[in-house]
Amino acid sequence: MGQNYSTRFESVRDKVSAEEWQTRVDLAACYRLMDKFGMTDLIYNHITARIPGADDHLLINLYGLLYREITASSLVKIDVEGNILWKPETDYGINKSGYVIHGAIHKARPEVKCVIHTHTRAGMAVSSMKCGLLPMTQTAMRFVGHIGYHDYEGPAVNLEERERLTRDLGAHDAMILRNHGLLTCGATIQQAFNTMYQLELSCRAQVDAMAARTGLTLPPQEVLEHTAHLYQPGTRRPYGVLEWHALRRLLDAEDGNSGYPPYWH
Repeated sequence: MGQNYSTRFESVRDKVSAEEWQTRVDLAACYRLMDKFGMTDLIYNHITARIPGADDHLLINLYGLLYREITASSLVKIDVEGNILWKPETDYGINKSGYVIHGAIHKARPEVKCVIHTHTRAGMAVSSMKCGLLPMTQTAMRFVGHIGYHDYEGPAVNLEERERLTRDLGAHDAMILRNHGLLTCGATIQQAFNTMYQLELSCRAQVDAMAARTGLTLPPQEVLEHTAHLYQPGTRRPYGVLEWHALRRLLDAEDGNSGYPPYWH
């Protein structure tokens, strides 16, 4: 018998709580936005989100779907150890080995509701630079004193690496995985996406500027620290909230002509 790799999933809207359904819709939208803004790597990487009211239960993507195929009803419910609690009727599963990174953060940081990990071209480039992320743009200055670095230890399959991952992330919401990629997390899906978007944009600008082979100017340290403070989510306003409705409208307008099932299904 053939394997079931269909992407036509029955809606679970009436089978879960209103809070879980909203999280599913927002997480599916986040996957689609990552695709929209060029932050995907075929079927690889993950975005995870906690289910409200059940903080030890998370949602994650099926391993084998493109980000542009993911819907609210196709997301898998797992526990913090990566054990599957529910998934659609499909032969697709989850990438448990890749979940090591996410599981470590969700267990160590209960206030974190969403974790995003990427392998983008610019992110991998900056992750391989000795200088790391340079505060050469206003966008990048947001991360001065607010980003961690984790040295490469091979593919993330070793559970013993979890302690070092969380140690290197600390209390930050962003981390560069050396020779690997980028990671962000946040108190909401929206905030984690905003942080990743800004981190990715910072990396792209740095790669472009360094490729121009000209001298770079950096502001004084006191200006960098002041700017970083002003851009923290708790200083003026939480990030991700204001633009989320506009981003959802963007997806809504494009989904009808995409050929893929709508993310809110």
